[in-house]
Amino acid sequence: MAVTAYILIQTEVGKAAQVASEVGAIDGVVSAEDVTGPYDVIARAEASSVDELGKMVVSRVQMIDGITRTLTCPVVHL
Repeated sequence: MAVTAYILIQTEVGKAAQVASEVGAIDGVVSAEDVTGPYDVIARAEASSVDELGKMVVSRVQMIDGITRTLTCPVVHL
């Protein structure tokens, strides 16, 4: 079973559209949308394990220029 998570992303002012586009191009990212509120971009990602998800966030998502903070929220099935 794949692990799904929402990644809440804060960006530098004026960088949300660029960040959403770059995040959306990452393998495993299903969608990335600009939003309003305390976060600027919300992405939905899938990975084979929690470890792989963490690696994706740290080594791919957080390396994108313009991102200031991320919060990863794994989906749980109750």
